[in-house]
Amino acid sequence: MNKRLIVILILLQVLSLEIFPQNLDNDNRLRAFIHQYGQVAVTVPQPGSWDLSVLSGKVSISSVKDKKLEIVLSTLTVEWFISQKYNYTILENDDAKGIVTASDTKQAMEWAKYPTYAQYDSIMQSFASLYPALCHLDTIGTTNYGKLVLALKISDNPLIDEEEPETFYSSSIHGDETGGFILMLRLADYLLKNYSLNSRIKNLIDNLEIWINPLANPDGTYRTGNIISSPTRYNANGYDLNRNFPDPDNDDPVKQKETIDMIKFMREHNFVLSANFHGGEEVVNYPWDRWPVLHPDNDWFYNISRKYADTVHLHSPTGYMTFRVNGVTNGWQWYFIYGGRQDFVTLELQGREVTIELSNTKLVPAASLNTLWESNWRSLLGYIENALYGIHGKVTDFITGEAVPAKIFIEGHDADSSHIYSDTVSGEFVRLIAPGAWTLKFTADGYMTKTVDVTVENEKMSWIDVQMVPIINPIDTVSVSDLLIYPNPANEYIHLVLPDRQIGSVGVRIINSVGIIIMDKNDVQTIEDFPVEVNVQDMPAGMCTIIITNSATKVTDKTPFIIMHRK
Repeated sequence: MNKRLIVILILLQVLSLEIFPQNLDNDNRLRAFIHQYGQVAVTVPQPGSWDLSVLSGKVSISSVKDKKLEIVLSTLTVEWFISQKYNYTILENDDAKGIVTASDTKQAMEWAKYPTYAQYDSIMQSFASLYPALCHLDTIGTTNYGKLVLALKISDNPLIDEEEPETFYSSSIHGDETGGFILMLRLADYLLKNYSLNSRIKNLIDNLEIWINPLANPDGTYRTGNIISSPTRYNANGYDLNRNFPDPDNDDPVKQKETIDMIKFMREHNFVLSANFHGGEEVVNYPWDRWPVLHPDNDWFYNISRKYADTVHLHSPTGYMTFRVNGVTNGWQWYFIYGGRQDFVTLELQGREVTIELSNTKLVPAASLNTLWESNWRSLLGYIENALYGIHGKVTDFITGEAVPAKIFIEGHDADSSHIYSDTVSGEFVRLIAPGAWTLKFTADGYMTKTVDVTVENEKMSWIDVQMVPIINPIDTVSVSDLLIYPNPANEYIHLVLPDRQIGSVGVRIINSVGIIIMDKNDVQTIEDFPVEVNVQDMPAGMCTIIITNSATKVTDKTPFIIMHRK
């Protein structure tokens, strides 16, 4: 090659570097980071709301602060990001050198070093074997690499599905956010060891079913190996699992195995209260993440989040968990995301979930794990105690006593799926709500609507028994035309002329227009050709229904009538 040609080639190379030096360098560095680590973090200047909406639907935003967006790119998103030609800065990876691995299970259970995956599995099994009367080990599912997504049930009867509120702690859905992983293991250990020593712990375990999932994304944390070395935010397929839940406005049809398994698990357990633990900031984040509106229970959400952060401040180094409004934020007011677990649980499952960011450092150094525990363990206990407060009760069929799956709604308050349902098996329900006077409306197919007034006090439980009155199905019961009542309207007494099928021992019930039972008598003896007399003079005026049920055959007749007292 002659010298002139060499000079020309060198000049062309220099010119190309002068025109595109930064973009070419950064773009190639992005690809190199992805190839080596499976992900790369960048920052971009905070865009307008429309651009942010587009970005949130395409890439995983991990934080917004100082007028910058932090984005974590994966193999699935890096090329799209490069094609958009954003002005970006590559962030250095969190230093994994602080992730010191325990030499054995015993050392791992001192909670100052990270366990291997095998040690983690052994620790979870040991909890169940050492405390069989308090702990049961369950499997939520398996990952793409075949690792187990494990959960502990801690309760005074762990093998029985009791009529108790269920709570759920879950951590490290982002595999490189490791602090909550150890925090959850240590919390399980603390609860089990102190059941017989601490009345507060005993009260929690005796009255709740506490579920703990320390590691929701083991493929992200351990990859294909046994130790934590280069953990990623994503699962094995490059998906951010905390952007993979069903979203009404931006639903990704490619649901990952871990997401499907987690949804199935949560549906089966109907958790009344839960928290999802993360790292990268220090703040308690509450719904909504997705919409620029406040949840109907915003005051309650803010108060429990405030309590968590304020308790942390009493027991932590100065400056810890003070991001946003002194450690608390509404999700959308910080930044919005699509497909988050917190909003899915609260919207679709009628649960109540917050996201707790535990540390500015995603990969919490082993040397900081004890401080993290000392700062948070009291708040962890206080948070699940909230499941013991609010309105608790049971909805049953007035006649049979069986559970009724009722919708429980507060008119003028509930919206955006903030209502709840009673359990289909037990009929029990928990409505977590701020202190105050509330009117609950109960509706169920085949039953008369019922309303109940209840007063809620701060950090106390208000219990109500709700009996739903069935609407008689004409297909299943006989005609009511043979049941005669006089006078109607009535002032002091009504007289019932009963058909032959109601001769003998019967039950007599009177229900007012809103479904409240105002009289209930059993074993009333009836005689042929003798009307039954019922005293209504002390009953409130209004439209009523009287129901006659034969004690032996269970045949039922009913008829409406009016109580109208003379003035």
